[in-house]
Amino acid sequence: MKPLALIDMDGTLADFGGALAARMKELASPNEEPGPWIKARSRLVKNTPGFWLGLERLPVGFAILDRIQLLGFDTHVLTKGPNNAPNAWTEKLQWRARHLPDVPVTITKEKSLVYGRVLVDDWPPYFEGWLNRRPRGLVIIPAQPWNEGYEHPNAIRCDGTVESLNEVTARLVQVRDRINELSK
Repeated sequence: MKPLALIDMDGTLADFGGALAARMKELASPNEEPGPWIKARSRLVKNTPGFWLGLERLPVGFAILDRIQLLGFDTHVLTKGPNNAPNAWTEKLQWRARHLPDVPVTITKEKSLVYGRVLVDDWPPYFEGWLNRRPRGLVIIPAQPWNEGYEHPNAIRCDGTVESLNEVTARLVQVRDRINELSK
């Protein structure tokens, strides 16, 4: 029985944050101060046809994915469908088909409801809920500014360096071997 690893898209495999920031900057007026229009502008960007499909790949997420697959995990993309961007649901499927054609995908409103032994995710509110339901699960956190300093005994942050990827590999081997022992 292969252990199941779930891997997030936005901020993990796909550069959602970078693309959103770039588009928001393009639409801002010179010397613009923050205001209530920022949220509306963000919604507009996220609903622009092609936004989700055009997201760039994040190297650290793909390096983690390579390790997971090399270690024999059954791998599935797990992504959250945004409330205010219905086109994102379709474009996320298209993005996955373009970049990971052989990897199944689940789009959900609540990641903590989806079973896996490993979750790769950058966003603490999503992986904390998953960890609460899976106290023996492992979370791999691709380094982003918003997850810096996060600590949990069942979580490991990965910045893409060889040392960090080797630590991730060691933890994945532990998970895989524990499952193999239990299935004997």
